[in-house]
Amino acid sequence: AMRPNMADNFETEMLNQRRQLYTTVFSQAFSPCGRFVAACDNFGRITVFSLAASLSADAKEDSRKPVLTIQADSGPVYSLTSTERFLISAGIGDIKAWSWADIVKKSPKVQWSLSPPFSHSFDNPETNSTVITKDGMLCSGCGDNNVYLWDMQKGICTDTLKGHTDYIHALTLRSNDQQLVSAGEDGAIRIWDLRDPKDAVHILEPYKHDLCARSDQGRWIRCVALDSSDDWLLCGGGPSLSLWHMRSMTPVVAFPTPKSYQNVVMFQEDQIMSAGSSPCVHHWSMNGELQSRVPCTPACIYSLAINPSSVSYKVLSVAGSSAKVDIFTNLGYKAFSMLVC
Repeated sequence: AMRPNMADNFETEMLNQRRQLYTTVFSQAFSPCGRFVAACDNFGRITVFSLAASLSADAKEDSRKPVLTIQADSGPVYSLTSTERFLISAGIGDIKAWSWADIVKKSPKVQWSLSPPFSHSFDNPETNSTVITKDGMLCSGCGDNNVYLWDMQKGICTDTLKGHTDYIHALTLRSNDQQLVSAGEDGAIRIWDLRDPKDAVHILEPYKHDLCARSDQGRWIRCVALDSSDDWLLCGGGPSLSLWHMRSMTPVVAFPTPKSYQNVVMFQEDQIMSAGSSPCVHHWSMNGELQSRVPCTPACIYSLAINPSSVSYKVLSVAGSSAKVDIFTNLGYKAFSMLVC
């Protein structure tokens, strides 16, 4: 009577190992209390880890295991965003909100969901990026070339921003929340005024500038970031990672990564951090000097996240084409990895 059960267990174990080999983590978000980090992957899962347990002085291997796995969707989940109350996931299909209080209690359920008004009913374009303004407007950048604006309280789509001619990779907000920046496969960065979002107020096209163009790599823009003063914009993808002056709308510094493209970039105090198609995080000075390359587990990195709301659990979390999420307790040294499966 033991045998079928053993076979089942073996099959489950094999499946887990295969999944582990093929897991890609696309996005991460920290809980508002700063004690948890959530990661979403190509298998439609959201995995939640306890930073408090992982970082405690007597942490064992077990304390770095997931505290919760949510099967959020049947297809990939590409984007996670956090608010004071909700963890918001998006990918193929609906945008879903999970309550952090439920997650902490380990009883997650969808609190509300939004269905993007995609124009083609026969396919299901993905949502690749989501950002949320301080007054609760959700912006979603999608595979149908559009950006949608949502009133989260009412659960309705209030505006559609049209102009990109290919799918949208990344969104970011200016610090006053009145302008949204979108970056796409078409090589354009569009800057929209959220008070009057009919047309983009500015369009940047890095592939047209000698400083950053790399015609052999293509024109697509994968990542975009603004500094807290809103004076500087970073973007990268096919073109080299480059720093743009927002007043003159011109590129002033290129960051050379000849053998790789950058999927993710952020300003970190007076430094810049970027990562992409090589297994390391680059630390740059604002004038384009590479200060360090810190090795990481994933061969290709899609997500860098710094815990915003916690002094005691201030970590850099790095994820990508691996079931392992790397945790750095100081920016130059990997402390440990946590396994999604």
